[in-house]
Amino acid sequence: MKRYAILIAGALLPLFAACTDTLVEPKSTVTGVNVFNDPASYRAFLAKLYAGLAVSGQEGPAGRPDIQGIDEGFSQYLRLYWQMQELPTDEAAIAWNDAGVQELNTQLWGSSNQFLGAMYGRIYFQVALANEFLRETTDAKLSERSVTNELRAAIEQYRAEARFLRALSYWHGIDLFGDIPLVTEEQSIGKTPPQQSTRAAIFAFIESELNEIGDQLAPAGAGQYGRADRAAAAMLLAKLYLNAGVYAGSDRNADALAALETVIGSGAFQLDPDYAHLFLADNHTSPEIIFAIPQDGENTQSFGGTTFLTHASVGGSMDPAAFGLDFGWAGLRVRPEVFALYPDDTGEDARADVFYTDGQTPAITSLTNFNDGIAAPKYSNVSSTGAPGSNPSYADTDFPVFRLADAYLMYAEAVLRGGGGSREQALGYVNELRERAYGGDGGAITDAQLTLEFILDERARELFWEAHRRVDLIRYGLFTDAGVWAWKGNVRDGRPTEMFRNLYPLPASELLANPNLVQNPGY
Repeated sequence: MKRYAILIAGALLPLFAACTDTLVEPKSTVTGVNVFNDPASYRAFLAKLYAGLAVSGQEGPAGRPDIQGIDEGFSQYLRLYWQMQELPTDEAAIAWNDAGVQELNTQLWGSSNQFLGAMYGRIYFQVALANEFLRETTDAKLSERSVTNELRAAIEQYRAEARFLRALSYWHGIDLFGDIPLVTEEQSIGKTPPQQSTRAAIFAFIESELNEIGDQLAPAGAGQYGRADRAAAAMLLAKLYLNAGVYAGSDRNADALAALETVIGSGAFQLDPDYAHLFLADNHTSPEIIFAIPQDGENTQSFGGTTFLTHASVGGSMDPAAFGLDFGWAGLRVRPEVFALYPDDTGEDARADVFYTDGQTPAITSLTNFNDGIAAPKYSNVSSTGAPGSNPSYADTDFPVFRLADAYLMYAEAVLRGGGGSREQALGYVNELRERAYGGDGGAITDAQLTLEFILDERARELFWEAHRRVDLIRYGLFTDAGVWAWKGNVRDGRPTEMFRNLYPLPASELLANPNLVQNPGY
């Protein structure tokens, strides 16, 4: 089965109530004394940690949310993260007028924006659950419960996975918000508000965690689909290192290269011969995906994740049934600047097949008119055989968090930034992607064309709408004061914005709750 088998062990999932306060323990109707009498509970608890990325609450699609104060459909982790990484960039625009969403479109958000508050809450909800799992699985706790050696061995890997998921959320935290509290399982709950840590200190914590757990995770490609293995940890390290200049003011490109060589050299992953397959309802069979957030139309229902990405991309003259959907939400389009990065004859580059032009205009005269902007139903609830997904209302399409093509492009960028490695190899990796896109060597580039600027544009073409663009633009110094695209700064042709917007503000509600927090400059 393509889904995490751990999700069927759902006995523990309804036990946790809403929690966005880092001082409040996730509420449960049971205690560790009785729930862990069942050995399967450890696996079920781990399932909840993974499910925190995929669903929005305890029932699905809505009814008992993990976090409160926002529409449950809006509050799903992946949907929030995707919007914060894509909507303020040249890759995406959304047509809706829900409170706060147009602020993301135009880079004019404030500290009371509901989506920023929910994202911050999601990060710390994940952290709180991971911390509690780690508290309940110490050697002392397992000895108290007379846990067998066989189960202890499994729990050691579970703990490593929990630490990976916590590191992933902390990476999201420092990337989006900068200086935030660092709360671990060793800190007491409900005593005093946590101190604000620095971005650099949490960077060091994430690095240490990922290096420590590497050998405890399943070997690259050998784990259960949807669960973190050593390659996933190495990819997260590479992401951290490639952006170290932003996060910690240091050059770690050589370390990024070493981490990427671990992933690529494992031989566990290969480029999918069909680019489109990576975003279809049976993409769990792709050999390219390193770590994914699995989605299932029957068992992981929410109004976020790829249900959001599939439905929100369909509208206008499109037939929803052609994409395995009951109806389209008419929201997402591509901005003209990124659409222009593809060849004039878009048929030359198969990656441009995601675009739908009938009834759509490249120019965006109005942000709230779906027909302004080229539509891009990249994610589809239809399999590679043309069969619709299991449920037209909720997608089966998994979200690829890390995949091999990204590793190839990161390797090339690290080489160009002086991290070592082989320029010849970097060119080879890029041309492998171009060969897949063009169906032959018609798109191959020369060594002279291999520049940092080319890599940024190629990342837009290859990784379009995969929640990388904001990170990339900031690393290149183009997100705020330098880059310009349609409706940036709420001007039709775009304008530079203030550099302080490279960070989102800490939510106003968190500043009220924790007097130790200092707001990011400019807000």
